[in-house]
Amino acid sequence: MQNTISTIEEAADLLRTAQRILVIGCSGGGKTTLSRELGQRLGLEHISMDRDFYWLPGWVKRPKAEERQMIAVAVANDRWLMDGTGPSTFDLRLPRTDIVLWVRMPRLLCIWGAVSRWVKWIGRTRPEMAPGCRERVDAEFIRYIWTFETHFAPIVEAAIATHGPNVPVFQLKSRREMRHLLDLLGSAD
Repeated sequence: MQNTISTIEEAADLLRTAQRILVIGCSGGGKTTLSRELGQRLGLEHISMDRDFYWLPGWVKRPKAEERQMIAVAVANDRWLMDGTGPSTFDLRLPRTDIVLWVRMPRLLCIWGAVSRWVKWIGRTRPEMAPGCRERVDAEFIRYIWTFETHFAPIVEAAIATHGPNVPVFQLKSRREMRHLLDLLGSAD
């Protein structure tokens, strides 16, 4: 990637002044938890792609044209923190993004995160999802997580190169790095 940030300290410095932050990564890696924490620390509204754009109640996908229109409206705002990978909308999001945080955890950790989240929320809808989207894990979802790095990460990298070649990208590869980044940004008020 062209504009990679190499240190956590550099990422923290950039985040302190960023007005629009995009958090991406594989499901189960912790991007939503990180986004919530960052939003609180930085005073930015946390926008969840899953909750706010992608899903309608009962796991019904929103029509793509409507989804894109809603995203276009959201990214036109001056300040936001958006969590969700979806490279098909990078053309809308990356040109307005000050920094990308790519939560890039090992796949077993992502599977563990998704399964433990399912156990915690079984039969219920977590706050980051659209109403009526009860937490679920199935073989297709596990397969998506398992193949994310080999199949989807190259698509993400290509989309970043195309739609945001000058946007700084910082990759977080462990929970320790996530905690360190949050510690550098101080406590939430």
